[in-house]
Amino acid sequence: MTTIKPRRVLTINRGSSSLKFAIFGRDDREGGDPHAILTGKIDRIGLEGCTIQIVDLAAKTTVKEKLEPSVDPIAALIEHLKKQSQLDQIEFVGHRIVHGGARRSEPAWIDSALVAELRGLIAIDPDHMPIELDAVAAIERELPRIRQVACFDTAFHAHIPRVARTLPIPYESADEGIVRYGFHGLSYEYILGELERLDSAAAAGRVIVAHLGSGASMAAILDRACVDTTMAFSPAAGLMMGTRSGDLDPGVLIHLLKQKKLSSKELNDLVNKKSGLLGVSGISPDVADLLAVEAGNDRAELALNVFCHIARKHLGGLAAVLGGLDTLVFTGGIGEHAPAIRARICSGLDFLGIDLDASQNEKGAAIVSKPNSKVTVRVVATNEEIVVARRTLELARKQGLA
Repeated sequence: MTTIKPRRVLTINRGSSSLKFAIFGRDDREGGDPHAILTGKIDRIGLEGCTIQIVDLAAKTTVKEKLEPSVDPIAALIEHLKKQSQLDQIEFVGHRIVHGGARRSEPAWIDSALVAELRGLIAIDPDHMPIELDAVAAIERELPRIRQVACFDTAFHAHIPRVARTLPIPYESADEGIVRYGFHGLSYEYILGELERLDSAAAAGRVIVAHLGSGASMAAILDRACVDTTMAFSPAAGLMMGTRSGDLDPGVLIHLLKQKKLSSKELNDLVNKKSGLLGVSGISPDVADLLAVEAGNDRAELALNVFCHIARKHLGGLAAVLGGLDTLVFTGGIGEHAPAIRARICSGLDFLGIDLDASQNEKGAAIVSKPNSKVTVRVVATNEEIVVARRTLELARKQGLA
């Protein structure tokens, strides 16, 4: 009797102060999608109140423990997975890597050459790449027998039209890699797949996906292909975000450099860590926090209104690129869980054919537009981790390793 060996993938999504992870399994008898066995998150890395939470979906148990702020998150994760006897069947580790540069449009095995290539992108992405490469190195140290795969957030946008990719600066800059890359690609890939499952005709039409979270962006999709997106050379572009400014008059940056003599690090911190909802409100980068106090706080109200105004403006711009709109999808933490923000963004967009159903929107229904709305407005929960698991297993199969 042949024994079927379970194939399991550990996925890693390393953020600046958090680490999301999951274990997915699929065996040869099923031949289907990877299924989540375990999910979890380490929150507040480097801060007081650092915790790890692991949800075992099979056993239906949840473990949550405090960690020291200085903990190595990968080492802590591996230690907890050992306690739960979850490591023995893991064959691959798939990483969400935010930036793939100009060369990477497909998942790739992580080796010394790829690590060196990605280190060359630190200048482009100083906020994500170093900690992502630290996670890769930590896995290599803790689990040296396991092969690792990089899945790039930029890959979804790799084939956007030249007119959208080109930035309006001296032409030669494109040869230096200064172009529109686009991000949140793993999320967009998942949402497009879900839309295909829910309504394949809609997936072939004119679609805007609004990924709204602490990082926020939108993508315009036509006939299942991305044609434009709000983020550009870096994840700081486009929409206003939790702590990032989004699009900003270059003259503001020049003024700050000249008048305040900011260093490059200080300027980076201002644009990426001190702006957005946090910068305008002076309270919090979290929409839920601001919604809770906006009735009595002018700056909280202003921050939310600016966020929605900018989102509405970008939505209209992408609809113009598409020549109209058939489907709008909200996803991400804000997009999925903040009906008030969805309503404000859609307010006044009836000229595009958007007619929101207030009751369904408040409930967070799957479709929040009215039945007669020309544009179908959906709320779809994203799942970047399963895309990483799928892509990792696909690459392994191509190499005859799974």
